[in-house]
Amino acid sequence: MTSLSIVVPVLDEAEGIVATLASLAPLRARGAELIVVDGGSRDATVARAQALADRVIEGPRGRARQMNAGAAVARAPTLLFLHADTRLPEDADRLIASALGAAPLAWGRFDVAIEGHSRMLPVVAAMMNARSRLSGIATGDQAMFMTRAAFEAAGGFPDQPLMEDIELSARLKRLSAPVCLRERVLTSGRRWEQRGVWPTIVLMWRLRLLYALGVRADRLAPWYR
Repeated sequence: MTSLSIVVPVLDEAEGIVATLASLAPLRARGAELIVVDGGSRDATVARAQALADRVIEGPRGRARQMNAGAAVARAPTLLFLHADTRLPEDADRLIASALGAAPLAWGRFDVAIEGHSRMLPVVAAMMNARSRLSGIATGDQAMFMTRAAFEAAGGFPDQPLMEDIELSARLKRLSAPVCLRERVLTSGRRWEQRGVWPTIVLMWRLRLLYALGVRADRLAPWYR
Protein backbone atom coordinates (compact mmCIF):
# COMPACT_ATOMS: atom_id res chain seq x y z
CA MET A 1 0.00 0.00 0.00
CA THR A 2 1.27 3.43 -0.94
CA SER A 3 1.65 5.58 2.18
CA LEU A 4 3.55 8.57 0.74
CA SER A 5 3.16 10.45 -2.53
CA ILE A 6 6.02 12.73 -3.58
CA VAL A 7 5.02 15.52 -5.96
CA VAL A 8 7.78 17.23 -7.95
CA PRO A 9 6.84 20.27 -10.09
CA VAL A 10 9.25 20.82 -12.97
CA LEU A 11 9.91 23.27 -15.77
CA ASP A 12 12.97 22.92 -18.01
CA GLU A 13 14.91 20.87 -15.45
CA ALA A 14 16.55 18.44 -17.89
CA GLU A 15 20.04 19.14 -16.57
CA GLY A 16 19.35 17.95 -13.05
CA ILE A 17 16.14 15.93 -13.14
CA VAL A 18 17.80 12.52 -13.52
CA ALA A 19 19.93 12.99 -10.40
CA THR A 20 16.97 14.29 -8.40
CA LEU A 21 14.64 11.45 -9.34
CA ALA A 22 17.32 8.77 -9.07
CA SER A 23 17.97 9.86 -5.49
CA LEU A 24 14.34 8.98 -4.70
CA ALA A 25 14.65 5.37 -5.91
CA PRO A 26 15.12 3.94 -2.36
CA LEU A 27 11.89 5.61 -1.25
CA ARG A 28 10.05 4.23 -4.28
CA ALA A 29 11.44 0.78 -3.49
CA ARG A 30 9.82 1.08 -0.06
CA GLY A 31 6.46 1.97 -1.59
CA ALA A 32 6.48 5.74 -2.07
CA GLU A 33 4.71 7.06 -5.16
CA LEU A 34 6.66 9.57 -7.26
CA ILE A 35 4.68 12.03 -9.41
CA VAL A 36 6.39 14.54 -11.71
CA VAL A 37 4.23 17.43 -12.90
CA ASP A 38 5.58 19.27 -15.92
CA GLY A 39 4.54 22.84 -16.60
CA GLY A 40 5.41 22.91 -20.30
CA SER A 41 9.13 22.18 -20.50
CA ARG A 42 10.83 22.85 -23.82
CA ASP A 43 13.83 20.67 -23.06
CA ALA A 44 14.20 16.94 -22.35
CA THR A 45 12.78 17.05 -18.82
CA VAL A 46 9.73 14.91 -19.54
CA ALA A 47 11.60 12.31 -21.57
CA ARG A 48 14.25 11.91 -18.88
CA ALA A 49 11.71 11.69 -16.08
CA GLN A 50 9.54 8.99 -17.64
CA ALA A 51 11.65 6.01 -16.56
CA LEU A 52 12.33 7.35 -13.06
CA ALA A 53 8.83 8.25 -11.83
CA ASP A 54 5.56 6.42 -11.33
CA ARG A 55 3.65 9.12 -13.18
CA VAL A 56 4.66 12.08 -15.32
CA ILE A 57 1.76 14.38 -16.03
CA GLU A 58 1.24 17.73 -17.70
CA GLY A 59 -0.14 20.52 -15.57
CA PRO A 60 -0.91 24.20 -16.00
CA ARG A 61 2.27 26.25 -15.67
CA GLY A 62 2.93 27.65 -12.23
CA ARG A 63 4.41 25.85 -9.26
CA ALA A 64 1.23 26.08 -7.16
CA ARG A 65 -0.97 24.83 -9.99
CA GLN A 66 1.42 22.00 -10.80
CA MET A 67 1.60 20.85 -7.18
CA ASN A 68 -2.19 20.93 -6.90
CA ALA A 69 -2.42 18.87 -10.09
CA GLY A 70 -0.02 16.31 -8.65
CA ALA A 71 -1.92 16.13 -5.38
CA ALA A 72 -5.15 15.56 -7.30
CA VAL A 73 -3.86 12.30 -8.80
CA ALA A 74 -1.79 11.14 -5.82
CA ARG A 75 -2.90 7.87 -4.20
CA ALA A 76 -1.31 8.13 -0.76
CA PRO A 77 -2.76 9.62 2.44
CA THR A 78 0.45 11.62 2.98
CA LEU A 79 1.78 14.21 0.53
CA LEU A 80 5.32 15.57 0.16
CA PHE A 81 6.05 18.50 -2.16
CA LEU A 82 9.63 18.53 -3.40
CA HIS A 83 11.38 21.13 -5.53
CA ALA A 84 13.33 19.71 -8.46
CA ASP A 85 16.64 21.03 -7.12
CA THR A 86 16.22 19.61 -3.61
CA ARG A 87 17.37 16.25 -2.21
CA LEU A 88 15.69 14.41 0.65
CA PRO A 89 17.35 12.44 3.47
CA GLU A 90 17.54 8.74 2.61
CA ASP A 91 15.02 7.86 5.31
CA ALA A 92 12.65 10.74 4.62
CA ASP A 93 9.63 8.43 4.37
CA ARG A 94 10.25 6.99 7.82
CA LEU A 95 10.92 10.40 9.32
CA ILE A 96 7.67 11.75 7.91
CA ALA A 97 5.62 8.79 9.09
CA SER A 98 7.03 9.15 12.59
CA ALA A 99 6.52 12.93 12.60
CA LEU A 100 2.90 12.87 11.50
CA GLY A 101 1.84 9.88 13.58
CA ALA A 102 -1.90 9.34 13.59
CA ALA A 103 -2.93 12.99 13.76
CA PRO A 104 -5.39 13.64 10.90
CA LEU A 105 -4.41 17.26 10.23
CA ALA A 106 -0.66 17.08 10.84
CA TRP A 107 1.98 18.75 8.67
CA GLY A 108 5.61 19.73 8.77
CA ARG A 109 8.86 20.38 7.01
CA PHE A 110 12.58 19.58 7.16
CA ASP A 111 15.46 21.84 8.05
CA VAL A 112 17.36 22.91 4.95
CA ALA A 113 21.02 23.06 3.94
CA ILE A 114 21.99 25.10 0.89
CA GLU A 115 24.54 23.69 -1.53
CA GLY A 116 27.03 26.13 -3.05
CA HIS A 117 30.40 27.85 -2.78
CA SER A 118 29.55 30.96 -0.80
CA ARG A 119 30.47 30.88 2.89
CA MET A 120 27.26 32.76 3.58
CA LEU A 121 24.97 29.93 2.45
CA PRO A 122 25.19 27.96 5.74
CA VAL A 123 24.30 31.20 7.54
CA VAL A 124 21.32 31.76 5.24
CA ALA A 125 20.13 28.18 5.84
CA ALA A 126 20.47 28.56 9.61
CA MET A 127 18.44 31.79 9.47
CA MET A 128 15.75 30.11 7.37
CA ASN A 129 15.47 27.20 9.76
CA ALA A 130 15.36 29.39 12.86
CA ARG A 131 12.80 31.76 11.36
CA SER A 132 10.60 28.85 10.32
CA ARG A 133 10.81 27.23 13.74
CA LEU A 134 9.89 30.50 15.47
CA SER A 135 7.14 31.57 13.07
CA GLY A 136 5.60 28.20 12.23
CA ILE A 137 5.83 29.12 8.54
CA ALA A 138 7.62 26.80 6.10
CA THR A 139 9.03 27.40 2.64
CA GLY A 140 9.03 25.11 -0.36
CA ASP A 141 12.80 24.66 -0.09
CA GLN A 142 12.17 22.83 3.19
CA ALA A 143 10.16 20.05 1.51
CA MET A 144 6.73 20.55 3.07
CA PHE A 145 4.77 17.41 3.94
CA MET A 146 1.25 16.88 5.29
CA THR A 147 -1.66 14.52 5.49
CA ARG A 148 -4.03 14.68 2.56
CA ALA A 149 -6.75 15.68 5.03
CA ALA A 150 -4.71 18.69 6.14
CA PHE A 151 -3.93 19.66 2.53
CA GLU A 152 -7.59 19.54 1.58
CA ALA A 153 -8.76 21.29 4.75
CA ALA A 154 -6.33 24.14 3.96
CA GLY A 155 -7.64 24.37 0.39
CA GLY A 156 -4.41 23.25 -1.29
CA PHE A 157 -1.89 25.69 -2.69
CA PRO A 158 -3.41 29.08 -3.53
CA ASP A 159 -3.51 29.94 -7.22
CA GLN A 160 -0.79 32.58 -7.14
CA PRO A 161 2.65 32.88 -8.78
CA LEU A 162 4.63 33.55 -5.61
CA MET A 163 4.42 32.96 -1.85
CA GLU A 164 2.20 29.92 -2.37
CA ASP A 165 4.23 28.06 0.26
CA ILE A 166 3.94 30.91 2.75
CA GLU A 167 0.19 31.17 2.25
CA LEU A 168 -0.40 27.42 2.55
CA SER A 169 1.74 27.34 5.70
CA ALA A 170 -0.37 30.09 7.26
CA ARG A 171 -3.54 28.13 6.51
CA LEU A 172 -2.09 24.87 7.80
CA LYS A 173 -0.88 26.62 10.94
CA ARG A 174 -4.51 27.37 11.81
CA LEU A 175 -5.16 23.62 11.78
CA SER A 176 -2.13 22.49 13.77
CA ALA A 177 1.43 23.48 14.66
CA PRO A 178 4.04 22.24 12.17
CA VAL A 179 6.46 19.44 12.93
CA CYS A 180 9.88 20.99 12.32
CA LEU A 181 12.29 18.15 11.64
CA ARG A 182 15.96 18.86 12.27
CA GLU A 183 17.05 16.39 9.59
CA ARG A 184 18.05 18.37 6.52
CA VAL A 185 17.13 18.44 2.90
CA LEU A 186 19.83 19.74 0.55
CA THR A 187 18.75 22.41 -1.90
CA SER A 188 20.62 24.21 -4.65
CA GLY A 189 22.09 27.62 -3.92
CA ARG A 190 22.17 28.61 -7.58
CA ARG A 191 19.74 31.51 -7.29
CA TRP A 192 21.64 32.86 -4.29
CA GLU A 193 24.97 32.70 -6.07
CA GLN A 194 23.66 34.00 -9.39
CA ARG A 195 22.03 37.07 -7.83
CA GLY A 196 24.44 37.47 -4.92
CA VAL A 197 23.70 36.31 -1.39
CA TRP A 198 23.08 39.70 0.20
CA PRO A 199 20.97 41.11 -2.67
CA THR A 200 18.87 37.92 -2.54
CA ILE A 201 18.40 38.18 1.21
CA VAL A 202 17.25 41.79 0.86
CA LEU A 203 14.93 40.89 -2.02
CA MET A 204 13.31 37.98 -0.21
CA TRP A 205 12.75 39.93 2.99
CA ARG A 206 11.29 42.83 1.01
CA LEU A 207 8.90 40.51 -0.83
CA ARG A 208 7.83 38.79 2.39
CA LEU A 209 7.23 42.14 4.10
CA LEU A 210 5.19 43.51 1.22
CA TYR A 211 3.16 40.30 1.06
CA ALA A 212 2.51 40.48 4.80
CA LEU A 213 1.34 44.06 4.31
CA GLY A 214 -1.22 42.91 1.75
CA VAL A 215 0.48 43.38 -1.62
CA ARG A 216 -0.83 40.71 -3.99
CA ALA A 217 1.52 37.94 -5.07
CA ASP A 218 0.94 38.64 -8.78
CA ARG A 219 2.24 42.17 -8.27
CA LEU A 220 5.33 40.88 -6.47
CA ALA A 221 6.16 38.12 -8.95
CA PRO A 222 7.94 40.35 -11.54
CA TRP A 223 10.46 41.37 -8.86
CA TYR A 224 11.41 37.75 -8.29
CA ARG A 225 12.14 36.81 -11.88
